[in-house]
Amino acid sequence: MSDRRKPISFIATAAPDQAEAFYGDVLGLTLLERSPFALVFADGDTMLRVQIVEDLSPAQFTVHGWQVADIAQEIAALVAKGVTFSRFDGLGQDGLGIWTTPDESKIAWFQDPDGNVLSLTEFAAG
Repeated sequence: MSDRRKPISFIATAAPDQAEAFYGDVLGLTLLERSPFALVFADGDTMLRVQIVEDLSPAQFTVHGWQVADIAQEIAALVAKGVTFSRFDGLGQDGLGIWTTPDESKIAWFQDPDGNVLSLTEFAAG
């Protein structure tokens, strides 16, 4: 594959108005286009296409995530906007919902209005 190609990420929604508010207002992404088929956001240098579908059974695993410099700060900002972070039995997450991996990276998960699992990751220095 050529390095001239740019990735496009895809997520689905059965509730486009709620998805537009969540990805735009809560996560702060810029809406580039709204059509009957998708909401198109600028997600940094990546295009995020939130496909509009009639029915949705969200995956029970992470479908999209962001690398962040300070996960605790990002969580605090999202919690202030009403985001709830997920907890999983057996992971040993801290009070913010952060799981520390064996290499000391930190990950936290949350869901969009359709139940799509999203994540924040602060990679360990190294």
